[in-house]
Amino acid sequence: MKAAIVGATGIVGQQFIVALSGHPYIEISALAGSTRSAGQKYGDAVRTPAGASQWFCEEPCDKSVKDMTVQLSTDLRAEDYDVIFTGLEADTARELEPLYAKTTPVISTASAFRYEPDVPLLVPGVNPEHAKLLDIQRKNRGWKGYITPNPNCTTIGLAITLKPLHDAFGVRTVLMTSMQALSGAGRSGGVLGMDILDNVVPYIPKEEQKVQRETQKILGSLNAEGIEDAPFAVSCTCTRVNVQDGHTESVFVALDKPASVDDVKAAIEAFNKAVRTDLPSAPQNMITVTEDPFHPQPKWDRMTEGGMSTVVGRIREDHALPNGVKYVLLSHNTKMGAAKGCVLTAEMLAREGYIKR
Repeated sequence: MKAAIVGATGIVGQQFIVALSGHPYIEISALAGSTRSAGQKYGDAVRTPAGASQWFCEEPCDKSVKDMTVQLSTDLRAEDYDVIFTGLEADTARELEPLYAKTTPVISTASAFRYEPDVPLLVPGVNPEHAKLLDIQRKNRGWKGYITPNPNCTTIGLAITLKPLHDAFGVRTVLMTSMQALSGAGRSGGVLGMDILDNVVPYIPKEEQKVQRETQKILGSLNAEGIEDAPFAVSCTCTRVNVQDGHTESVFVALDKPASVDDVKAAIEAFNKAVRTDLPSAPQNMITVTEDPFHPQPKWDRMTEGGMSTVVGRIREDHALPNGVKYVLLSHNTKMGAAKGCVLTAEMLAREGYIKR
């Protein structure tokens, strides 16, 4: 499949390049960006005028990509590509993504369209049936393509771990506190170095609302009119901590039915066995359970299965909530929570016929 990456020189665009390098059937066929980078070779566009590299991924940039010329994002001929990946700020995404979606599927990391009633937040293995909403979106908007954004990077690990609990026991209430990595703030604005050293920042603007709304949408049920939100309440506090990559979350869940620790582990195991793992970017286990009480830790566990498996530890019963359980999860915010998660979604949509070559 021919893929274009829009916002290619930014951090998320770079992550898309890494996620697609060597992919068995998705080829990077175009790179697009702003007037600052358009017309340059990509290798030149990710350098400052003084020659300093602005390639921020740990993995090297593929040489063939360095030699590609960056197009202007507003000039991109969307119809020339099978899928378009975008790593744009929300305001720019709201302007450009509908133009691309007139002809071509758009898979986005932006929040611009996440809360539209005909836009699904797809998490392969969790809510693949929500892809049917794309047919409604095409009809509503008169598009041949569509827009499907990935969830917020803090939401995704929470939704994945709640899925087996919700299916097996029913979820009544969720309380969560996140300890989020610096990479989630990006490189411009966000958290300044001297603010985060020796510190925890107890507020991330708009983050808590995103997690609460998106979790209910992802785990909701699809009907003829759209998605009906999951019927449980979600309350969270989102903080920024001095960690490079990997969001850690402390989760408390009130269930409809009582469940022991062994019951919860059995539900997770059954969930893992039920999820198809035949996609190139898919982990063998959507959830990895650790028995070590000192894990998960971002430094050691974030790259579990290439950063695509959510690691869960410290599963315990909680007696302050009715039918309560509690656990700690770790999700890689720039892998499963960003570009590589979008590539996994593209693979699922291609398998189901929503992206065609």
